[in-house]
This record gives sequence, structure tokens and C-alpha cells, in this order.
Amino acid sequence: MGTIRAICISERRGTKKECVGEAVLIENFGIENDAHAGDWHRQVSLLSDEKIQAFKRKGADIEYGVFGENIVVDGLDLRMLAMGTLLKCNDVLIEILQIGKECHNHCEIYHTMGDCIMPREGVLARVIKGGTIKVGDTVSIEARTEKRPYQSAVITVSDRCARGEREDLSGAIIANRLKEQGYIIAETLIIPDEKELLKRHLIQLADRRQLDLIITTGGTGFAPRDTTPEATLEVATRNAPGIAETIRAHSLSITPKAMLSRAASVIREKTLIINLPGSPKACEQCLDCVIETLPHAFDLLRDEVADCADS
Repeated sequence: MGTIRAICISERRGTKKECVGEAVLIENFGIENDAHAGDWHRQVSLLSDEKIQAFKRKGADIEYGVFGENIVVDGLDLRMLAMGTLLKCNDVLIEILQIGKECHNHCEIYHTMGDCIMPREGVLARVIKGGTIKVGDTVSIEARTEKRPYQSAVITVSDRCARGEREDLSGAIIANRLKEQGYIIAETLIIPDEKELLKRHLIQLADRRQLDLIITTGGTGFAPRDTTPEATLEVATRNAPGIAETIRAHSLSITPKAMLSRAASVIREKTLIINLPGSPKACEQCLDCVIETLPHAFDLLRDEVADCADS
């Protein structure tokens, strides 16, 4: 159980939020009159009051809202809550969908103190059910009544698609196929063939969003700029070669050119990352040969399988 210590909103992004006594949360939108509300996963931001007070003890002269947080909660270590945790306050229900956020332009606090807690301690959430909250209200963790849907992202790695010279057919095919299987598509990205850029996105999606699955398409061949496998392997915490091997074996039954695939499949913490080829037809064929087995992999990574011998 926790208690709301502050509620903060701002009319513009990138500015300090001002404290209000109460706020209206709107389903799948966010806090009424707050600049960060909208149809995305970062509708509401929260910070633990204990983290703010610890930062103040370092000498920071700060008020609530300076980190861009919407809701400050005392008594809950929000950073330690699992992804997908439901928080309830009165009639309001929100779902945690991201831990921290990348800070592209350091805030005033960072320039003053050399540090900011929001990128590592803040949590970002989506409003599942709306209502009114006020300072002093109790916040509790709500038990789920059904299994959380699998969360996924699709990254198209292609110089030409990133420049707008070619339509991204492969990414759309993968996303549609996953939706048919009941997956939530948390993110779709189109980026150029740049290894460090891909690594940054893989790390952010796996660590901050803690997605079940990230699929990349493109950059798996012999061309000089085909570095998707290298980026994937460099962010891995564990290897999962059987998926890539199965895809290659299946592809070899269709074309001998499959032997030229360098695609990898790995695990980063609790996220499975799979490389697929850039060809629309090939990526669909490759995904179809493994898609039925993937849910068992996700349940294992979520630690929701008691005994594999019974599966």
C-alpha cells in the first residue's frame, strides 16, 4: 500500500510540472490537462517519494514536479514492481509499461546536481480505467484476473526504408502476423543499417519496456552494412541458437540461399530477440515455422512454467 504525496501536471512538455490537489485520469489517455497525455504507453509518470527525499538529502533544493513526474507515491518502491503491474487508486486503474526513460536533453536538475533520478527510478504507465484521484489517497497493487498478453516490438533495419525509398512491407507483415496471434505490438521502428543505433533500441525495449519479444527484419546477410546479427549478439545476456537454427533449416528446404543467412536469436534478461530476413515473403515463412512454440519460451522467461516435463 502507498499514499499519494503529490499530483503534478504541465501544459507543455519539457517544463516543470506544477502541483495540484486532485486530478482526473482519462481511460487510455492520461491526466486531464497534462501535456504528456495521449494515445501512447507513457500517459502517466510516477516516482517514489522515498527516492525524491533521498535525492534532496544530497543537497538538492527541489519541489515536487521538477523531474516531470505526474504522481508521487510514498510507501511503494515503484522501480521494483514488475512490468505489467496494475496500480489502483479509488476507481482509477493504471498499468506500468516502462521503467525509466532515456534523457535526450538533460534537465535543469541534472545540470545543477550532475544527476537526475527520473531516467532510472521513474515508471511510466497507461490508464486502464479512469476516475479522480487526490493527494492523500491510497494506492494499492491490484491482482490480475487474467494472463497478461505477450508484448512485442518489430524493428525494420534498412537504409532504403529509413530514407523512405522503399515501403516497409516486412515489418507490416510481421506486426500483422503477431496481432493475429494475440500479441500486443508495443513498438514498430524503421531504422538504418547502423549497429550502434540498433543496439540502443534493443537495450531500451528489453530493459525499460521489458517486452516478451523483439523481432528484427533485415540486415542479416553478407553485405558490408548487414550488421543486425552482430548488434543482436552484443546485447545478449544468453544465447538461444535453436530458434535461428530452426529457421535456417526450414528456409533451406525452400532455397539453398538460406545458408547465407547470419541471423541470430538471443535472450536479453527476459526478452527474446529474433532476427528475420528482410524479404517480405521470407520473413513470413520464417516466422510461421517458429511462432507456435514461442509462447512456451515467453512463459519460461516470465517464470510461469512450474515443470517443463509437464508441458
